[in-house]
Amino acid sequence: MNAETFSTQAAFPAGEHGDEFTEVFELLFELLADVIRIRQPGLTGVLFDPDRSGEIPDELRVPALQMTGIWFQLLSIAEENVAMRARRRLETSNGPDSIAGSFSNVVAGVARAGVEADELREALAGMEVVPTITAHPTEAKRVTVLEIHRRIYRLLVELESVRWTPREREALRRSLRSEIDLLWMTGELRLEKPTVEQEVAWGLHFFHETLYLRTPEVIEALAAALRRHYPDDDIAVPPILRWSTWIAGDRDGNPFVTAPVTRWALGEYRKAALSRLEQRVTDLIRHLSISAAVVGVPDDFAKPLADALHASGQAADIVARNPGEIFRQYFVAVLERVKATAGDPASKAKPYLTPNDLARQLAVAERALVAVGAAELAAARVRPVRWEVEIFGFRTAALDIRQNSTVINRTVAAIWQRIHPGVAIPEVNTPAWRAMIDRELIRPVPEIPADLPEEAAETLATFAVVRDSRDGPDPTAVGSIILSMTTSAADLLAVYLIAKYAGLIPEEEGRFHPMPPVIPLFETIDDLVAAEPIMLDLFEQPVVRRMMRERGSVQEIMLGYSDSNKDGGFLCSNWELAKAQKRLAEVGRRRKVRISFFHGRGGSVSRGGAPTGRAIAAQPAGTVGGRLRLTEQGEVVSSKYANKGTALYQLELLAASVVAHTLKSPGEAALKPVPEHEDALEALSGLSLASYRRLIEQPGLIDYFNAASPVEELAHLKLGSRPARRFGARALADLRAIPWVFAWSQNRHLVTGWYGMGTAMRSYVKVMGDDGRRLLAEMYAQNRFFRLVIDEVEKTLTIADMEIAAAYAALVPDAEARERIFGMVRQEYAVTVEEVLKVTGGSELSVRFPAFRRRHDHVKPLIDRGNRWQVQLLGEYRAASDGPAREAILAPLLLSMNCIAGGLGWTG
Repeated sequence: MNAETFSTQAAFPAGEHGDEFTEVFELLFELLADVIRIRQPGLTGVLFDPDRSGEIPDELRVPALQMTGIWFQLLSIAEENVAMRARRRLETSNGPDSIAGSFSNVVAGVARAGVEADELREALAGMEVVPTITAHPTEAKRVTVLEIHRRIYRLLVELESVRWTPREREALRRSLRSEIDLLWMTGELRLEKPTVEQEVAWGLHFFHETLYLRTPEVIEALAAALRRHYPDDDIAVPPILRWSTWIAGDRDGNPFVTAPVTRWALGEYRKAALSRLEQRVTDLIRHLSISAAVVGVPDDFAKPLADALHASGQAADIVARNPGEIFRQYFVAVLERVKATAGDPASKAKPYLTPNDLARQLAVAERALVAVGAAELAAARVRPVRWEVEIFGFRTAALDIRQNSTVINRTVAAIWQRIHPGVAIPEVNTPAWRAMIDRELIRPVPEIPADLPEEAAETLATFAVVRDSRDGPDPTAVGSIILSMTTSAADLLAVYLIAKYAGLIPEEEGRFHPMPPVIPLFETIDDLVAAEPIMLDLFEQPVVRRMMRERGSVQEIMLGYSDSNKDGGFLCSNWELAKAQKRLAEVGRRRKVRISFFHGRGGSVSRGGAPTGRAIAAQPAGTVGGRLRLTEQGEVVSSKYANKGTALYQLELLAASVVAHTLKSPGEAALKPVPEHEDALEALSGLSLASYRRLIEQPGLIDYFNAASPVEELAHLKLGSRPARRFGARALADLRAIPWVFAWSQNRHLVTGWYGMGTAMRSYVKVMGDDGRRLLAEMYAQNRFFRLVIDEVEKTLTIADMEIAAAYAALVPDAEARERIFGMVRQEYAVTVEEVLKVTGGSELSVRFPAFRRRHDHVKPLIDRGNRWQVQLLGEYRAASDGPAREAILAPLLLSMNCIAGGLGWTG
């Protein structure tokens, strides 16, 4: 089989979505094959031959891996396009309620369940859903490549139309081929590490391309669903979506994120938002050519119009340019104030103090348009702009500041020693340390010495940036201060103390912009267990209660999926996360504090990745409560938000799932605690943890891990702005979660997504007998949490491959350790496959997930071959001496990492 004869027909048989898969994939394959014939004819008969899995000539390594990676990229674009077609077709034939997870579908279900309009109105009023784009180094694509992907997607959309003549259709095909050719010539590997500034541009790319436009459309989809299913009720529709970002705010382990860089980034996010608003208000001026001579001026609009003109600083000029056009006058005045807010030196207008001032002016215009009989114009033209203001403000996304508790505590110690020279400082997190912090929090702010150590000076400067942002045009420009590796209430109080030193906490009560919320991040199993007493302690502190009152008695808590998984394995991690949420929600109820959870998920199953709707639906009852934040990392951002249609669908699915859980979870049987189920999960979690710990505590495990994966070489892959370093370590504690998951994914062990489950279930049944087997089947049928765990484990087992894993294990020089450790992995894999199939009643993995299985079966031969090439390259790279010979091997080795990650759908 070669590039001339290969067909996607066998891999994508007719069935779900009909022949659309075949049509799109064969088109892309044909064009890709044509590019190969011209650019690299030696690849014909190599790249797409599943049987050609052995060695390839040295000169073809880079182009072969590059083209395999490009095929995976094209495959993802095609799947996205076809899925969008399928949703449109389904809605056309069966109506909007038929799209599972959409607002129309969810609100229809809520209405059928008898939820009253008042209850729905109250739930929506306090709702907030916040996707958060992080700077985690899990995305290899440059903005240039993303732009090419976007154009390819748009051309596929254009080709869906039947209106084109054969000549026009052929021109579109040529354009598509040209973009694929450009993708080849551009190359995917970064030649240099991206700077923080480039990462900011990467994040803003998605706002410019899709998110500014599509996020308000999600709110309109909610409004339309409410009109359809609650036609007799006037239910206000607040913009329940907001955006946050960690890019240029996450300094945990990244010395390039400094106070000046954060200040610069805040300016870039602000400029982007205000530039967008200038464009949107200019569009309103262009379209709303309504004459007072025709409709008259509504009585209650005359004063707002006069006030707006006065604030513009050029009332006479505006009226003279737009005589009688009252709405144009109004929006020209608004535009002048937007320009002044953006810092336009030519503007004479009064800048807006906050985005709320602009939103109120837009609401006034909406009401005036309704008053003159132009309600549709108000809804179609002005309301989306108001929603943009309410969603994005003058900030685009609220920038979170993240720092590690170790740095925070060192900063407190350094400042305290300068204030109290010669006085011994207590040891961190001892009673004496805590007493010192408590005393400092109630004392007047001392004069802070100027000669602080560099780290402490930088930390204090960062808090000064946060303080200054409070007085800017958008006081919410900095969203929160996140403390990673929170281990005690004293860690969090140290953040409040630095904030006090920086002037973020006024000495006296009164009107002021409250400091951003301080959010603990509980990451390890031990920290999750300790979270309840930590928060109870924190809520007793006067300064914390005072700050929370200013924010409506809401406390956000971040939960880490990655480190807890590394700590305890997949099942134990997920169970401890679920239990922690329930305990913390109860703490909030007892202390009359509304607890809101921030889920630190990644793209892979091991780091909390799961289908959005199902993941939210499986959260414990009462733990969402209308408020949810989650991280969107690396490749997840581009897969969800690179294209307008997919972005709209993904955002609606996210927001609608929160609405559904908030309103339905208290009464859902699948989420109600069943003591027998909880006892079984507790037992399974403990058994799974014991099995997982036996593996990771094996003598020689870290040496095995370093040798049997490309984790050491990952440092050369220029994913993010963090400094390159060798990820190989001598102890588990030295390893960060991302390289831990990355390596086990690349070598197809994937132990982070399933290890321990098989032994846990088998041991449980051995003790409990037939009753245990019956209970597991019952839990799979009735317990939403357990079913999600089993389903995601089953998918991970499908991707894992013990034959490929054995090839990586062969790289381990210590034969005894190799046989012992890989023998454990292979044995547990067999046990877990058997036990999962017994629980589900299946005969083969992932048959129940046809779309997932179809893609897996298609890409598996190419991923497998990429793995075999990578094993060969790792051996050569490690054997080569430093110098040109080694460098020649590095490029194809790095491409193999990208290639395998592209086929799997995630890096880590």
